[in-house]
Amino acid sequence: MHEYTSTARVWGLSCPGFPEEVSRARRWTRDILRGSPLVDDAELIVSELSANAILHTASGTRSGSFHLALAVSPRVVALSVTDEGGTGTAPKVEHQDEQAEHGRGLGMVSAIAHRVVVHDNHGGHTVTAELLTEAGATGGRPC
Repeated sequence: MHEYTSTARVWGLSCPGFPEEVSRARRWTRDILRGSPLVDDAELIVSELSANAILHTASGTRSGSFHLALAVSPRVVALSVTDEGGTGTAPKVEHQDEQAEHGRGLGMVSAIAHRVVVHDNHGGHTVTAELLTEAGATGGRPC
């Protein structure tokens, strides 16, 4: 974040629901957060949430899409992925054993993020993961 910016900055990206768009979402996140110590965690979170949208919701259909939002403030980096729904159930953390091949992604996101929130969104869901910056983690000011 620019040293003279004191308010949150927000970016958005809409992607068709194709598997190759997950890598575009990762690159987009990495480009925005370049130089941040949170870039690797943020990239992993966006990858998991984007893949979940494509694999488990109508976002992965031929005409489907998913939407990303990235908000950066002096204290928090918030990453949101909005899907098109169609599953009838909200995303949730599932406790799988170590050998499970599926169902562990949101649990991993929850372990990395300070907070994960799921909101219903006009038939779909928005999953937001928040990462605390150094200023947010210590409760201090960023400067």
